[in-house]
Amino acid sequence: MAVWAIGDLQGCYDAFQRLLDKIKFDPANDKLWLVGDLVNRGEDSLATLEYVYSIRDRVELVLGNHDISLIAAYYGVRKRNKYIDPILDSPHVEKYIHWLRHQKFLHIDYQLGYCMAHAGISPEFDLGMAIRYAKQIEDRLQSGDSEVKVWLKKMFHHTYDRFDRKASIDDIERYILSTFTQMRFCYKDHRLDFDQKGPPTDKKLEEKGMKPWFHVLDRKSVDLKIVFGHWSALGFYNDANVLALDTGCVWNGQLTAARLDSESPEVVSVECHSTQPSNMLLLQSPDHI
Repeated sequence: MAVWAIGDLQGCYDAFQRLLDKIKFDPANDKLWLVGDLVNRGEDSLATLEYVYSIRDRVELVLGNHDISLIAAYYGVRKRNKYIDPILDSPHVEKYIHWLRHQKFLHIDYQLGYCMAHAGISPEFDLGMAIRYAKQIEDRLQSGDSEVKVWLKKMFHHTYDRFDRKASIDDIERYILSTFTQMRFCYKDHRLDFDQKGPPTDKKLEEKGMKPWFHVLDRKSVDLKIVFGHWSALGFYNDANVLALDTGCVWNGQLTAARLDSESPEVVSVECHSTQPSNMLLLQSPDHI
């Protein structure tokens, strides 16, 4: 059995299938870890979601910001768009949304030595805190339809950039959701920045005291290697603590898989041919939850 982690799909069904062929994925024996953002912006979000659902017993999925936006659009909290319209118009949409709502924000495998979250784990959280807070918002998303709609409205009302136990429950949960699905840069005091999406080599950002969340000083220890996506301008990145797999497929980049059940990750990629004009568009497009 092989365990492969794959970066953000964002509806790029053709590239996804070519990558599965290249790694010789066998759904009878192998497992996929998907870092979230299954849908939006690519050429076929519906086919992507349908396929992942069809092999759901062989998939570990964490939710990304685009997945949350799809759920919110289903409940009328967010606007629809041409990429997710086919999902929302599908006769099976209720089944797909119900399944997505019951996915995780954090996946852990102690035997493999990895955990996975779409954007990463807050520098304010150790592993125990991350587990507890992920469960807190998972429970919110898995509650009744009316409760979910109210909660999503609260989450989209505004962002919250700092971890403060004295804040309201809503603001604490806004922060938790943001760290798991939106986080890229942090300031020295660990406050999140929701606007910057460029590469961490940008000197202007460094001058402002901003660093990638996984490089900030005094980050709490997480005793597992963190697999994440969400940051196409970062691209593939691998060190002792993190493994980043969003290589910008939807922006005419690549779709990347890394095999986790080996001594060091075996990395395989395919070229993408997206309808989106350039990765630079990502740097200017709104991406808040």
